[in-house]
Amino acid sequence: MTNPARNAAAPAGDLRDTLRQMLAVLQQERHALAGLDLDMIAGCASNKAGLCDTLADVDQGLVDEECRGLLDAARRLNEANRRVRNLIAANVSARLDALTGNAPLYRAGGQVHRLKSA
Repeated sequence: MTNPARNAAAPAGDLRDTLRQMLAVLQQERHALAGLDLDMIAGCASNKAGLCDTLADVDQGLVDEECRGLLDAARRLNEANRRVRNLIAANVSARLDALTGNAPLYRAGGQVHRLKSA
């Protein structure tokens, strides 16, 4: 006869492993963003999407305290990476606008600051 507690432990362990993999990918993404390594950034995005697909099917009952901690760490790291990506994108847009002299097509927040050309 199988032990139900043992069967439940394996999926919880799988969840922890998946969350640890997500944290590792988010750390890689952080380093890729710092180095502006486009290939690595794209690879991390693909890896994150695959891990998100795996996490989409997780039973909420498997989320224990350790998993909550891992989830919180992943959430914070993903948010930090998102902010860095947005800063890089804003910097590129500002530089392109300055070079072309064109008005920006879209800016969230409504307020646009133009760079003075030399």
